Amino acid sequence: MGIGKPAKSSWRIVTGQIALLLIVLGLIEYIVRAEIVGSLYLSKPTLVVEEIVKLFTQGEIFHHLFVTLQEFAAGYVLSAVAGIGTGMLLVLIPKAETFFRPFLSALLAVPKVTIIPLLMLWLGIGLSHKVAIVFLFCFFTIAFNTITGIKQTADNHLKVARVFEASKLQTIVKVILPSAAPTIFVALRVSAATGLVGALFGEMVASKDGLGNLLIQATSLYDTAKAFAIITVVTVVSVLIIAVIDLLEKRVVLKWKSA
Repeated sequence: MGIGKPAKSSWRIVTGQIALLLIVLGLIEYIVRAEIVGSLYLSKPTLVVEEIVKLFTQGEIFHHLFVTLQEFAAGYVLSAVAGIGTGMLLVLIPKAETFFRPFLSALLAVPKVTIIPLLMLWLGIGLSHKVAIVFLFCFFTIAFNTITGIKQTADNHLKVARVFEASKLQTIVKVILPSAAPTIFVALRVSAATGLVGALFGEMVASKDGLGNLLIQATSLYDTAKAFAIITVVTVVSVLIIAVIDLLEKRVVLKWKSA
């Protein structure tokens, strides 16, 4: 009985969520068809679905999707490695955080959009430009959350490691990283979404390819249905990326717990 109730409750929640989504979409369909809101500003969901089908059946979107994912993946992986590494170094090396934190905070406070024209001047409008933008959108979130996560390591766990004469590397791998993992994965999850937005923004500013460029083309032609179709695809891609990170988190944390 106790097992059945949570499962039944979760199905009710999912059913309610689907029902709410259908109601909202139906309402949008009605207000556009009734011309309460002009089709220039809002598109009928049925037209958006048609545009999504057209994008995939005609194959137009695949090249742009590949370009955007390539830019995002390169920038995101680099920022994750650099952010986690920087956060660990600043905490584990005495006085390093005290010295470098003001500089990191100052760089964090700089609006990233103001740097994009400079990056375009330095790197051009190719792949490296978009990778750099994604890196900047992700790095600081990951670095600061890594610092926070490491600082939350329980003193008792560190004392036990010292009692068992664990080496510095063993302490990092078996004690510090497992303790900081939940906070680090929160940063990875948040930066995945912001990093994808960074890639799109870079493409919208200066690019010949990518979903951002495709979106700019649609809006410049006042093709609202196509614009909403691209936004829908981007949203689904973002959700899938976060789902992959969630799966990775479960596997990593489970592996550390079993160890």
